[in-house]
Order: sequence, then structure tokens, then C-alpha cells
Amino acid sequence: MPILHWLNKEQAACQAKNCDYRLIEEVPSLSHGEADSENLLIQGDNLEALKALIPFYAGKVKCVFIDPPYNTKSAFEHYDDNLEHSKWLSLMYPRLELLRELLSEDGSIWVTLDDNEAHYFKVIMDEIFGRRGFVANIVWQKRTSPDFRKVLGGGHDNILVYSKDSSSFKEQASLLPLSEKQKKEYKNPDKDPLGDWVSRDFSAQGYRPNQMYKITTPSGNEYYPPEGSCWKNVEEAYLKQLAEGRFWFGRDGKGVPRRKKYLSETAGKQSWTWWTNEEVGHNQEAKKEINAIFGASNAFDTPKPERLIERILHIATNEGDLVLDSFLGSGTAAAVAHKMKRCYIGIEIGEHAESHCQPRLQKVVDGEQGGISKAVDWKGGGGFKFVRLGQAVFDEHGSLSTSIKFPTLAAHVWFLETKQPMAEKKRSAYLGVHAETAYYLLYNGILGDRRPNFGNVLTSKVIKSLPSFCEHQKHNRTIVIYGESTRLGEARLRKEHITFKQIPYDVGAL
Repeated sequence: MPILHWLNKEQAACQAKNCDYRLIEEVPSLSHGEADSENLLIQGDNLEALKALIPFYAGKVKCVFIDPPYNTKSAFEHYDDNLEHSKWLSLMYPRLELLRELLSEDGSIWVTLDDNEAHYFKVIMDEIFGRRGFVANIVWQKRTSPDFRKVLGGGHDNILVYSKDSSSFKEQASLLPLSEKQKKEYKNPDKDPLGDWVSRDFSAQGYRPNQMYKITTPSGNEYYPPEGSCWKNVEEAYLKQLAEGRFWFGRDGKGVPRRKKYLSETAGKQSWTWWTNEEVGHNQEAKKEINAIFGASNAFDTPKPERLIERILHIATNEGDLVLDSFLGSGTAAAVAHKMKRCYIGIEIGEHAESHCQPRLQKVVDGEQGGISKAVDWKGGGGFKFVRLGQAVFDEHGSLSTSIKFPTLAAHVWFLETKQPMAEKKRSAYLGVHAETAYYLLYNGILGDRRPNFGNVLTSKVIKSLPSFCEHQKHNRTIVIYGESTRLGEARLRKEHITFKQIPYDVGAL
């Protein structure tokens, strides 16, 4: 498989592993709506934010949508073509590695780009997700008319779609709902008891000997498949459908056979890779939406229309699924996810998180009626937590920070050992069992004894108080216990099937 090389790629390939693992700390004054909401708006560097999410959300994100900087000679302060291009690729590579780790097995990632980097980007996506992970390259018509200032002015953006397993994604992808205009195409001129229908061509390209039979119409006309084609079904299946009244030969019964497709049996329509601005909006529509929220003097430069994100989330997710946007910008993806009753995590660095994303999502919670609100009957509700990246879990010497709370360390240890996210915050020394190994964490006096030299130390007394310990011994499971120290000797640990790991020395970075 071809692999793309660029300046400093080696460093980029190690950056995700080497970046700091940081805490996430809520800012209650900037959160809004329901206090128990799981929706997150994270302010901070998206690489570090993605790393911080791994222990809690690895394999849980159903849809990633990102609208990264397009690298149009304005993404960086000083422009040099080779250096700029290399920096952009080095920016994207480690973030894509972490996004892949967060994505569920049947999830998908959708990336909007113009032609400046899209073709290079596909090569690194092939490297990270594998060529078999490629789903589609969608062309979105983003303008309503040509840009007459340029020769061959750009009228489209690319939306690259990948999945860990493209087959699994395609099996569960949702059909698009029929528009009112499309529904009106269904008629019932013959009073069919199954209701309104449209007719479809019954021929298919190719030659199959058992699908080359003669069809005789009610008026006696005879038809064979057109040259280079065959009928779509074998004769037995055709005759069964004919008896059920599922064929139309025109009002006079002389026409070419066409099969009926009933509105009552139509769950929706398949999408394709050409999305027009009439279907999903355009740049001007997006600009109007943003101006209505922030005012023209405070609008975001390159927003996407809400209808575009709605189309993506409709195909890729269902209500309750988790959506992630790590280049949140003006907050469109999170706003649309909220209105469509999806859970979401949005990440934005710097002031935009507070100046654009937070107020926009606050308005959504309060019932804002722009964008897709009326189409999805949005009335308001829900909420989100505004959080910032806090201190690093490990200091410059690789030691565990003394201010780390128990649930954070528990999630970190669980993922470190199992490579699985922790399903819920733990308030117990017993973290769970995975692959016939039980895990415990003695930290911050979780067993109730907060004395410096006792609460986090493994002793014979502590063993007796560990939840489910006897059950794991009964099943002859390996037992891994993290603690500050142990009073038990090697022989006793072996007898009890315990592997003891000392905090902080055995707690490594992800």
C-alpha cells in the first residue's frame, strides 16, 4: 500500500503516544441545562483532549465529524509551501490515530476538505484506517453560483468517509427520509389496495440466462430484456409478483413491464456521493445561520450549514448515539447533534470555545429556532457540561500527580490494563473483571481508612474487605491489585493469586 512521507512524519507518528494525559475539569458557570447531561464542550488543545477521553470513551463514538483547517495558505502564520504542507499533515496524523481509537467498530468518521489537501489526506487515512476502511468520497456543492473572480473557481468540498469496518457501517447506516416532493411522486391510478406507488425499470445490466425470458403484457404485447440487459428477477419470482399485482404495463396494458414500488413499503431512500446545495445547504445559508446567532460582526469565518450535518448524522447515527467533533469551530456539529437527540463531545481550543460554542449551545438548550430546528421540531431542553483540560496526570519525571482523584485514576488503570473504557465512574476498590483477571485499586482511602500509612496499603485485613475477592479466588482468577505498598510477602501473594502493582511506579502513561 502506498504510504505518504513528509518532513517530520516520524515525530507526528509518535506524538499521540507522547502527548500529556490530562485531567478534565468542569466549569459549572459555563455549563448549562440539565446538570446530569453527558454532553461535553471541552476547551483545550484537541490532541490532549482526545488523549484525555481515551480511558472513558474508547470504542464508544458512533460518528466523528471534523471540519479541520483547509490549509489554504492561511492555516499558519508564516507560509512556506513545503513547510506548511508538512505542518498540516503533522497536525492531522496523531489526531486521526486517537479518533480511530475512540471510534466504535461500526462507527464512521466524516472529514470535510477542499482540494488543497483532500488527496494527500486520503493517503494518510488509508494508512491509519486501512484501504478497506474507505467508505466514500462525497462531493458537496457548497456554492450556488460560480466564482467569476477565478478560473475554474472551486464550487465543491470533499467529505471523506471512513470506518474501522466499512461493511459493518454500511449494514447499519440509515436511509434518508423521503421529502414531501418525493412523496408526491407516488400515485395510485389503478386503485391498488397496497396504496400509492411509483414504477421502476425492471431491466438490469448484464446477461443471466435464467433472466432472459419473455414477458407478455395484459394486452398481448411481448417483451424481452433490452439488448445488453436481463430482467431483474428469475421468471418464477416475476410471476409471483405479477400475481400480487406488483407490475404496471401502462394504462392500456401495452407498455414495457415496470415494477411497482409502494410508499407504504418504502423506509427511505439511499444516498449517493453527490450532495447538492438544494438538499443540504450551502455556504451562504451557513453564513446566514451564524449571523443570526452571533451577529454579522462576530460571525465565524467558515461555518457549515446545519442541513449538511443533519444529513451526515441521519445516515451515520441514531438517537442516543455519541457524536464527536474535535475541530468544533462555531459549534454547528454539536448544535445539530443536540437538536437531533444525539449525545456529543465538542472540542475547541482558545477563546472560540467560550465566545462562540458555549453561547450557541446555550441557545440551543433554550430552544433556538434557526437552522434545522423547525424541521426536527426542536423545542429546547437537555444540557451540556463545559470543561477545560486541567493538569497533567504525570509530572515531568513520569510520576503520578498527587492531586489525581480516585475515579480518574480508576479509569486510567482500567484502560491501561484492559484497553477498554470504564463503563461508569467507580467508587469502589473493585474495578471489575476482564479476561479472567480481576482488578482492584487502593487509592485515596477508598476502603474508608485514610490514614497515610494504612488506607492504600495491602494487608491481610484489607484482603478480607475487598469486594468479591473470595469469589475470584474460587474461580481461580488472577487478581491484580494497585496500591501504594504491600505488607504481604511474595509467597503470600503467590498463594492468593495476587499480582501487586505499586503506585505511582507501575502506573504508566497511555
